[in-house]
Amino acid sequence: MLSNVKPAIFCIFLSVATFSGIAESITRIACVGDSITYGAAIRDRVKNCYPMVLGGLLGGKYSVRNFGVNGATLLKKGDKPYWKLKAFKEVSEFNPNVVVIKLGTNDTKPQNWSKAGIEYEADLRSMITHFQKLPAKPSIYLCLPVPVYQTRWGINEKTVTADLIPIIKKVAQDTKLTVIDLHTALSGKPEMFPDKIHPNAVGAKVMARTIFSALKRKH
Repeated sequence: MLSNVKPAIFCIFLSVATFSGIAESITRIACVGDSITYGAAIRDRVKNCYPMVLGGLLGGKYSVRNFGVNGATLLKKGDKPYWKLKAFKEVSEFNPNVVVIKLGTNDTKPQNWSKAGIEYEADLRSMITHFQKLPAKPSIYLCLPVPVYQTRWGINEKTVTADLIPIIKKVAQDTKLTVIDLHTALSGKPEMFPDKIHPNAVGAKVMARTIFSALKRKH
């Protein structure tokens, strides 16, 4: 009887070890953002949001999760701070190997920027530090916001170009992080923004391809 049991036990251990090896070989990517990451206004959002498209481009060795939340701000004193949302805790629990941060569009609203815009740089640095301290020690990528084609809900292009983009570039340079320029990638493409703020499925594909190109240069 024992001679029959030992091979079975061996097979169980082998299977567990093999599964563990497969799990460890998967690169976990967390897409942190607002409604643009979430995929608001995109038909069949779950299938066509940029994180899902990005996952398809990267293939089976990557697990890409969408942690976008409608209305989220990077500012801790914003009207909907990402820091206080369930998604922020979930990103940490996911323990990603890569974090793609695309936050700032909602921060341009007057009630956010006029109140705490001066703290955007410090809050961005704090978020970077938080993610860098996760057990997986993830690589972090900073996205420039997509263009704003019409001021709506207080969201405006002037603050994006005059304030957000220079700050993000400065922080990226200081921290030696890669910038993904979604602003340039989607400039001159107003037809991809039905409500002038959120890209449609075609725009989400452009985002995914731009981010994919940046990731594949380093992973």
